[in-house]
Amino acid sequence: MAVYSLPELPYDYSELEPVINPQIIELHHDKHHAAYVKGANDTLEQLAEARDKEQWGSINGLEKNLAFHLSGHILHSIYWHNMTGDGGGEPLAADGVGDLADAIAESFGSFAGFKAQLTKAAATTQGSGWGVLAYEPLSGRLIVEQVYDHQGNVGQGATPILVFDAWEHAFYLQYKNQKVDFIDAMWAVVNWQDVAKRYEAAKSRANVLLLAP
Repeated sequence: MAVYSLPELPYDYSELEPVINPQIIELHHDKHHAAYVKGANDTLEQLAEARDKEQWGSINGLEKNLAFHLSGHILHSIYWHNMTGDGGGEPLAADGVGDLADAIAESFGSFAGFKAQLTKAAATTQGSGWGVLAYEPLSGRLIVEQVYDHQGNVGQGATPILVFDAWEHAFYLQYKNQKVDFIDAMWAVVNWQDVAKRYEAAKSRANVLLLAP
């Protein structure tokens, strides 16, 4: 059975300067993200051992660990591709992302309203977490979510398409304790082409979730 592996970065460590310096990118990807991959694989092995031995005393902790590490791996895998050194601004029809731009306007009233909500959600996560733009299939709309410690406060069927990492390891070496400054700066590197592709993919998968039993 396949195990999880650390994906390569789609750019050099220096690609996102000056928003994120190379040292942060290297540590964040090569150490922190790699630790989530290892944690997910290790937990799968421990769950397999528990099944083989029919020993379930640690099942609650193992399930929590799997959710924590696997969510960390998934969110970081999206995060790297959500950014580009040529990004920023807002999605525009002229750039080939008109459907995403329309969906943001319909779901949040305006791009400015969306930007303010996601900025505030990411900056005010309690402890460590993420601000997330997700596609919610039951309503067919976009929503903003707060993810605490990779695990809570999300709509179960919603698909993340844009994620802002608000853990301290994502910014502290450069921005110190000014999380808000980091979140504000992140908008300059958003890869709207990637977000638009994820939006279209999420919509195409929605029909599977909506199938009647």
